[in-house]
Order: sequence, then structure tokens, then C-alpha cells
Amino acid sequence: MKNARNKDLADRSSASADAKAALLAAYRAAKTAAEPDRLARQAERTANAAAREERRLERERAKLEERTRTEAEAAERHAAAEAAATAEIEAREGAEKARISRVIEDEAERKAKRDQRYANRKSRQA
Repeated sequence: MKNARNKDLADRSSASADAKAALLAAYRAAKTAAEPDRLARQAERTANAAAREERRLERERAKLEERTRTEAEAAERHAAAEAAATAEIEAREGAEKARISRVIEDEAERKAKRDQRYANRKSRQA
């Protein structure tokens, strides 16, 4: 005797509606019960995102500082190289001027000695 009770369409429809209502009530109850956990997870995600953003900003700040430091060091090296090159050029020019002045002095000394010899010769002849 299967299904001894004779169910008509209205009974089945109301049983289906009651089951759906029970499922909906169970879902709402589960959702309400899980609300604090959901809020906690959402707050944790927000905190993680904020921390991640802060770390990203710190990395960018560190990269910018490193780039600025390396550029400053490069500028210092460039300025030092230019100063060294300028000093070398000035030293070379100074050495060249000193050599020229020595040559001129030597030439003047030779001329003075020659003139002295000439004057001595003329004084002996006279």
C-alpha cells in the first residue's frame, strides 16, 4: 500500500511552499548568524589591503630615495671628474707657461752673456 494517503494538488503545493519557506528561513538565520564573522573577515581584508598599500608606498619611497641618492652620487662623481680635469688642464697650462718663461729667461740670459762678451771684446779693441 504505497502512498496510502491520497494527496491532492493543493496539499502538495502547500507542502512545497512550506518547504521553500523553511529553506528561506534557514538561509536567513544562517546569514544572520554569519554576519559578525563576515564583518570580521571584511575588516581583516580592509586592514590587509591598507597594510599592503602602505608597504607598496614604502617600497616606492625607498626606490625614490635610492634613485635620488644614486643620481646625487653620480652628479658628485661627475663634478669631481670635471674638477680633476680642470685642475689637470690648469696644471698643464701652468707647467707650459713655466717652461715658456724659463725658455725666455734662458734666452735673455744667453743674450745678456753674448752682449757682455761683445762689450768685453769691444773694450779690449779700443
